[in-house]
Amino acid sequence: MALKSIQYNQHTLDISYEIINPQASVDIIILHGWGSNKSLMRQSFHQHMSGFRHIYIDLPGFGNSTCSLALKTSDVARIVELFMIHINASKDIVLGHSFGGKVATLLEPKVLVLIGSSGIYINKPLLVQIKIALTKIANFFGIGKISSLFRAEDAKALSEPMYQTFKNVVDEDFSDEFSAYEGKALLCWGNGDTSTPLSSAKKIDKLIKNSKLKVYEGDHYFFMNHADSISNEIKETFLETLGN
Repeated sequence: MALKSIQYNQHTLDISYEIINPQASVDIIILHGWGSNKSLMRQSFHQHMSGFRHIYIDLPGFGNSTCSLALKTSDVARIVELFMIHINASKDIVLGHSFGGKVATLLEPKVLVLIGSSGIYINKPLLVQIKIALTKIANFFGIGKISSLFRAEDAKALSEPMYQTFKNVVDEDFSDEFSAYEGKALLCWGNGDTSTPLSSAKKIDKLIKNSKLKVYEGDHYFFMNHADSISNEIKETFLETLGN
């Protein structure tokens, strides 16, 4: 594990990362999802794609990376971009799981790999809508302890900057961003994913001009059981770009 300090909006963020196959000439940046870290992604992919330089990153506020300010997805993407400049990394291939998929899209790589990506807004169940309304009322009256009871499970253990970040990013609609992407995209999805359902993948597939959708057995973390197949698809997709 290594750390690189990044200056952003008058704050210092320590970004934790790991590089595998450092002598390879083609970079693949691998970004985890919300609440996860680089170790999960490394565990899944480090034995594959030996022809690529793997760069695993803990996004700000996750794993061993720090974060002391509230961010939007665009801020996270800019921080990753600054980090890439520091280590002389290229945007050959960027893979993002879940929240990391939105960050990957904003980086505009040559090949975009979306693994169960978020970014398509899904209407919330009525109970969740009620919790959100009660939270807003509690916050309006300054009853912080009560409002914290209604936080989503993904947000309960977060620091205040990360909780504000969570609120900034959780309901984003990235339809315009997906439509604006002009490179080649590989979409990999689990057919049993309930966090980012297959219907989201089909919408993204229509929004991105040059995309291919591959569906696998499994849930939101299906890639842990299909890393070999996904890796082969990534290599094939990258080779296709060389012929263009």
